[in-house]
Amino acid sequence: MRLAGGDTTRSERLLISVAVLGEVAPGEAVLRSGARPGDLLYTSGTLGEAELALDQLPRREKLGRTANPALRKHLYPQPRLALGRWLAEKRLASAMMDLSDGLSSDLPRLCAASGVGATIDSNSLPISPLTGRSRALRLALHGGDDYELLFTVRPGKATLLPPRFHGVQLTRIGKITRARKILLQDSYGGSTPLGPGGWDPFRT
Repeated sequence: MRLAGGDTTRSERLLISVAVLGEVAPGEAVLRSGARPGDLLYTSGTLGEAELALDQLPRREKLGRTANPALRKHLYPQPRLALGRWLAEKRLASAMMDLSDGLSSDLPRLCAASGVGATIDSNSLPISPLTGRSRALRLALHGGDDYELLFTVRPGKATLLPPRFHGVQLTRIGKITRARKILLQDSYGGSTPLGPGGWDPFRT
């Protein structure tokens, strides 16, 4: 058979996976490969809350509708389809992808496709207010299943971005660099390499 897609894993139990395919007009897709040095790096929404919910699930007897924003985001994810379509139609995003495996794992994929690197400002990350800062920062960097958008914007177009789109926060978290490495900048101006720590189904 022909194997397609990245949703490939292994398990001792029977799993049913559903895939939805679509198409886009030639030249209209925003790819991972369009980022250039100097582009500004943005993300939508809050990062890390879906991963935070994993710690809460074993303690809950019922998994019905919930007012807890972390559980709601994990159980009923809302991919940012309208935002992605708007960014593409307005030609604001130079590169774009979803954050399903965590920022530290997905950003290197965008950078590799574009042949660039990136610097992330740790103080600018949209972390969750539902836990302490240290844990919230770790979850924002490495937590998966957020399904937010990671995208880059040319500096001259940044003023065209609203602070929110249909209630979803848009946050500048860093910039694209020429050096092919991912750096995390701290509160004191120092920076350290950021390795991939998000979801990897084959990590042992």
